[in-house]
Amino acid sequence: MATNIPPHNLTEVIEGIIKIIDEDEVTDEDLMSVIKGPDFPTEGIILGIEGIKQAYKTGKGKITLRAETNIEEMSGNRQRIIVSSLPYQVNKANLIKTISDLSKEKKIEGISECRDESDRIDKVRVVIELKRDTNAQVVLNQLFKHTQMQTTFGIIMLALVNGEPKILTLRQCLDCYIDHRKEVILRRTQFDLDKALARAHILEGLKIALDDIDEVIQIIRNSYDDAKERLMERFGLSDIQAQAILDMRLKTLSGLQREKIEEEYKQLMALIEHLRAILESERLVFDIIKEELLEIKEKFGDDRKTKIVAAEGEIDLEDLIKEEQCVVALTHFGYIKRMPIDTYRSQRRGGKGITGIATREEDFVKQIFTASTHDTILFFTNKGKLYKLKGYEIPEAGRTARGTAIVNLLSLDPGEKVSAVIPIQNFAEGKYLLMATKNGLIKKTALKEYDTARKTGLQGITLKDEDELIGVRLTDGEDNVVLVTRNGLCITFDEKEVRPIGRVSQGVIGIRLDEDDEVIGMESVIDGGKATLLAITENGFGKRTELEEYRVQKRGGKGVITYKITAKTGKIVGVKIATEEDDVMLITDTGTIIRLKVEEISILGRSTQGVTLMRTNDGGKVVSIETLTPDMKEE
Repeated sequence: MATNIPPHNLTEVIEGIIKIIDEDEVTDEDLMSVIKGPDFPTEGIILGIEGIKQAYKTGKGKITLRAETNIEEMSGNRQRIIVSSLPYQVNKANLIKTISDLSKEKKIEGISECRDESDRIDKVRVVIELKRDTNAQVVLNQLFKHTQMQTTFGIIMLALVNGEPKILTLRQCLDCYIDHRKEVILRRTQFDLDKALARAHILEGLKIALDDIDEVIQIIRNSYDDAKERLMERFGLSDIQAQAILDMRLKTLSGLQREKIEEEYKQLMALIEHLRAILESERLVFDIIKEELLEIKEKFGDDRKTKIVAAEGEIDLEDLIKEEQCVVALTHFGYIKRMPIDTYRSQRRGGKGITGIATREEDFVKQIFTASTHDTILFFTNKGKLYKLKGYEIPEAGRTARGTAIVNLLSLDPGEKVSAVIPIQNFAEGKYLLMATKNGLIKKTALKEYDTARKTGLQGITLKDEDELIGVRLTDGEDNVVLVTRNGLCITFDEKEVRPIGRVSQGVIGIRLDEDDEVIGMESVIDGGKATLLAITENGFGKRTELEEYRVQKRGGKGVITYKITAKTGKIVGVKIATEEDDVMLITDTGTIIRLKVEEISILGRSTQGVTLMRTNDGGKVVSIETLTPDMKEE
């Protein structure tokens, strides 16, 4: 008998049992490294690990379950919430009715329609369409609060142990199961041993009879009704053996049958020895338990259904996550994914590239960057707000996968898009965030001013009407700032000309723009050294230019020519400070990525057209570039 013990993943439980068998002094915490938590058939999400820990350590606990949701963009500046799984024991029809009632009663505002699109083959799909300009994340939080899209499940691991009800910890539960399996195996082995001994006893009698078959036949022929007794007396047989001899068929007298009896007896002796060894050795019993569990795992084991995510305020599991470099891609419509750094191999200049991401119609990859899984990723939006994620919080996906909508990770407002991303290890003193806007403004603010746990976003810069944030760099206050415009102009000035100001300030003029021009890139550099300014155009042309060709000017000037723009080259889409040890990735609006060695790109003067780096015969345009430094490359 058991009360409120939730279902678990079979594979994890078997691995936990094997861990106990193989290791000494296994604690409940050790087991939780294998058995992550309950695994419900309706999938869903477990919010937080403290309830799981409490239940496994004491036998009592409470966990929070959430529906699995996804936010999708719709036309007309609208969004919709897709519910793809529900908490355990939640009725879908009742949930939809509750949502509709709350919308009608104005307790949750912004919902235009709630419908069920599930079918008998696919899993749950409930679509909640929102009204124009409604923040989907706000509505989703209200749904979690007021409906069964978020529930709690009380765990009481109460079971009968030797006829007595007891509340068990995780280790005690598994110990009880192991004790049960030991008893089953010992009783089964004893049964098989008794059966084997009985058969061996009969075969021993048959062997005696076959060795003296003439005398046995003579005794049977001369007996009236006392053949059994006479056989027992003459050869010292038991009642069972004597009866087996009387029941023996004539064909048993053939040489072949005699050999079969001898072989069967030999096999039985080996089996009896093995069964006795099992009964005498606990280690052999444990080996049998492991073997049988592994067979069950192979036949019935499956992947975990219910996801477990850290709750707000809990200590995250960063120490358990391997630190490694990765590539993160962000699309125009806001899909993001994390990929291993070795996803893309280096290619020769002028190649066609490989498909980098599968996107929805008219979507394209607009930004790609590299980071560690343990870095804090700062997301700056075109509206000047800042959001933060850990590298490992970005879902990993394959090279051709679309990724996850970033609105499911960040609480973005309608129409708000990520325009700049920067990874950092910590909010250190003496570091600054240097920001540039489309209209040529520049701003410098101490990094520590952005150290906050706020989840709803932080104002990073105040923008004027129609202005947008286009770039952010982490500096130490000693850099030279490089601003490049779409029409091929560039200005370089000392960062010291930009004094540090507050987080919500607007900034100062960095470059004065012509009416039809805008800033498309910002770089910062202390000492050029072997570095060059790499510039790429929308038609796949590019070049490197020595930094010495760019004299340091006063902030707020018009700049100098850095690229000869023609109809053949197209306008500039991206610039990077790069060395010959770096690689560069070029991304087109058709989703193609090519990776080149920077050393293969020609070094040319400022007022030149550059060379072909990527053929764009498919009609696509280069929309973004990203460099990979030597420590980020694959071995």
